[in-house]
Amino acid sequence: GGMAPPRPDPNWRGDPMLPQNRAVEEQVRQRQEQRQDQRRDWRQDRRDWRADRQDDRRDWRSERADGRRDWREDRRDDRQDWRNTDRRWDDQRGRQRDWSDNRRWDGRGAEGRNWNGRNWNDGRRFDDRTRWSTQRRWDNRWRQDRRYDWNSYRRSYGDRYRIGRYYAPRGWDYGYRRFSTGIFLNSLLFSNSYWINDPYQYRLPPSYGTLRWVRYYDDALLVDIRDGYVVDVIHDFFW
Repeated sequence: GGMAPPRPDPNWRGDPMLPQNRAVEEQVRQRQEQRQDQRRDWRQDRRDWRADRQDDRRDWRSERADGRRDWREDRRDDRQDWRNTDRRWDDQRGRQRDWSDNRRWDGRGAEGRNWNGRNWNDGRRFDDRTRWSTQRRWDNRWRQDRRYDWNSYRRSYGDRYRIGRYYAPRGWDYGYRRFSTGIFLNSLLFSNSYWINDPYQYRLPPSYGTLRWVRYYDDALLVDIRDGYVVDVIHDFFW
């Protein structure tokens, strides 16, 4: 049970005065300096790389900004050209076609008359705020109401949706066009002879105010009859 011998110091490299130990110390010092030089070079390279990348980013952002400006200028020019030609002539019928608001042609020209020939709102179209100022805004969530599940009802009573051939109104010579919500119809297409007077017969929600369900070929359109604005659409509703 004597005392344990002291552990050797792991950092001790022998007597520094011996030549072989001085050589080892010199080799260690040279390696440390070499590592420091490599670290300095690596850090300098990283700084140079970051500077180059920042320059590239600035160049790329500048080019993108220039491209955006050019694209916006081109778009403004295109819009101006389109506005200058928003009244185009129908060569076959010799009358102007209305391409205003960048919407599909509604065939009404500048008259803006409603189904019975009276002039609503001095021939101007209603904006979204004034359209609903005097009546409840149409809610498309009726499609989640089981009372108006017209699709299931049609599967059971399909013969009720076969109501005969659609005869386009006189003066409408453009055939079927697939309309969507937000367009303005030609007043010929929503005259009262095309109204669906009993919407619930087809499991449609009731219309109200200035809104009317209208048959258009095999589609059912909900139209504001003041200016022909299409509020709701069901394509391929009739068979």
